[in-house]
Amino acid sequence: MIDLRLLREDPDRVRASQRARGEDVALVDSLLSADERRRSSGVRFDELRAEQKALGKLIPKASGEEKAELLKKAGQLAADVKAADAERDAAASETQDLLQKLGNLVHPDVPVGGEEDFVTLETHGTIRDFTAEGFEPRDHLELGQILGAIDVERGAKVSGSRFYFLTGVGALLELALVNAAMAQATAAGFTPMLTPALVRPQSMAGTGFLGQAAQDVYHLADDDLYLVGTSEVPLAAYHMDEILDADKLPLRYAGFSPCFRREAGSHGKDTRGIFRVHQFDKVEMFSYVALEDSQAEHQRLLEWEKQWLTSLELPYRVIDVASADLGASASRKFDCEAWIPTQGKYRELTSTSDCTEFQSRRLSIRVREGKQVRPLATLNGTLCAVPRTIVAILENHQQADGSVRVPEVLRPFLGGREVLEPVAK
Repeated sequence: MIDLRLLREDPDRVRASQRARGEDVALVDSLLSADERRRSSGVRFDELRAEQKALGKLIPKASGEEKAELLKKAGQLAADVKAADAERDAAASETQDLLQKLGNLVHPDVPVGGEEDFVTLETHGTIRDFTAEGFEPRDHLELGQILGAIDVERGAKVSGSRFYFLTGVGALLELALVNAAMAQATAAGFTPMLTPALVRPQSMAGTGFLGQAAQDVYHLADDDLYLVGTSEVPLAAYHMDEILDADKLPLRYAGFSPCFRREAGSHGKDTRGIFRVHQFDKVEMFSYVALEDSQAEHQRLLEWEKQWLTSLELPYRVIDVASADLGASASRKFDCEAWIPTQGKYRELTSTSDCTEFQSRRLSIRVREGKQVRPLATLNGTLCAVPRTIVAILENHQQADGSVRVPEVLRPFLGGREVLEPVAK
């Protein structure tokens, strides 16, 4: 959530942020009104309580009609205090509810617009000319079947659409990717983490995933637990309700977890293969830093993502995501999109977001610097979302006979294997 003081001092900035997100600008005025009621009712309550306490000291000293009058007044004050307390609680609850609905403040450098209004910042690698090489590229599903690596038919039989099995070299390729990604993250100073896949509502709401993203979240109603769509959620909640020492920052974690997404808004999109699925594994980077260091940390996370994609020898571009395409918690987001030959376009493989103080305020995570205690910044960055990375590797490194060249960075994790060979023609 944002700082209420900032809202009071500069409401136009918050309105502009809401407008850029394509969200309800009127929410800002509703929140300002609720906050004013919260503060005024709080003052009213304090005044009545002070009057009640003062009156309480006079009653024992009074007698006769004076005491009767004071007791009558005390009864009325008690009712007024109770009413003021209820009004204060109601205003505070309304303020908190409205504050939870407000997205993070959009960074001023973020391009304004919708999904297609991103700005391309960099392009890396060379897109292969398959026509010049003399063959038509196969898509990842056909390659996966040739290699004995992907089985979506049995995935659908067992679990339904958008589920799959990784088999043979497909399973080995996932393990190689996860181990190589963890090796890079560990070398960069991240603490490896295996995180829970189920979290409490406070953890899910605290990271901002029960707002606009709620339709994609799986909820286990009988247990009131949520399946995570990313290990960002448990990693953000890891230090919930804690005060961290400033000299221990930055704290960097690399989490590996299964991820579950309903993909409720993607009906008919990417239905072939394993590009958009309900369950997948991912290695996620997560950082806790002082607020003033968040933009520099955001660039570091982006550099680690670029290092990873470059090591996989993939052509990709970096985009500055437009305002209306940001998640609720992100102030700014960079995506790295790999070229997918059979789609003829770049598709998102990794994403990194600067969430500034938004999540730490919701999760009550603070940093102590001397005598001062204040919220800190949290940032997240995908290192390896496994199925999409497999899609990009198979399609970009395929050869005419259906085999796939293994990028050098993965070979030590595949027993030195240089090529994935077809098992069926």
